[in-house]
Amino acid sequence: MPIDHDRLFKELISTFFIEFIELFIPAIALDIDRDSIQFLPEEVLSDVTAGEKKLIDLLAKVKYQEKETYFLIHVEAQSYSQQDFAKRMFKYFARLYEKYDLPIYPVVIFSFDEPLRAEPKTHSIQFPNLDVLRFEFAAIQLNKISWRDYLTQQNPVAAALMAKMNISPEERPQVKAECLRLLTTLRLDPARMQLISGFIDTYLNLNEAEEKTFKAAISTMGLEQKEKYMEIVTSWERKALEKVALNLLCEGISVDMVVKVTGLTLERVQELKAELKAENNK
Repeated sequence: MPIDHDRLFKELISTFFIEFIELFIPAIALDIDRDSIQFLPEEVLSDVTAGEKKLIDLLAKVKYQEKETYFLIHVEAQSYSQQDFAKRMFKYFARLYEKYDLPIYPVVIFSFDEPLRAEPKTHSIQFPNLDVLRFEFAAIQLNKISWRDYLTQQNPVAAALMAKMNISPEERPQVKAECLRLLTTLRLDPARMQLISGFIDTYLNLNEAEEKTFKAAISTMGLEQKEKYMEIVTSWERKALEKVALNLLCEGISVDMVVKVTGLTLERVQELKAELKAENNK
């Protein structure tokens, strides 16, 4: 099944919102009253010229520190390069500004692997004698960021997004091991730990040869004895079995046979079959 990039990034950033801001926009993090963060209802914006409707990824209303004034932080996760995207971001900005009449800090996280060129982050309108508009957003282009720069960050968003930064093919097992090492140092509840570990495993799904290199790296780090490591790896193994089960169900293999092949419980295989049916009916 294709990766739902929008859902994964929205879930990650909304769960670890202040950590995301601290990691990439620390100056803004200092301005936020952390007890005031409020995620606004989903906004559907119609693009009349393109004949499309756009669901805003994330819109948070926050209060300035020690002030009674508010501003908005608009975060878009963009999983592919798109012509005139900066212009589109300005349109989103204008419509949100018109509706809420509050200052807006726009942020885009570009998560695609290619192209490697820097994505435009400004939209301007100029005449020989007049600068009508210069709109700019904060651009976080992951394929332009070195994962090595985040190895020591005690931040769950760093542990997750290292998996989508600038990684050469031969570095994939090492990066997954480093993501896991960082994750085991964080004090997260099981649900949040599962969110991060699932994100890492989705984007660094290793082949058999890479898996051997990964295990060697893990051994060098001495992680095998850590309880958190065992919990994460067990969840990854279960997820891999569920992928096998889904593939078999897609091929029309019976539920009983899938149970025998994968070792999953009958209840879990039946749940997967129901999920697959619901997905096909969309």
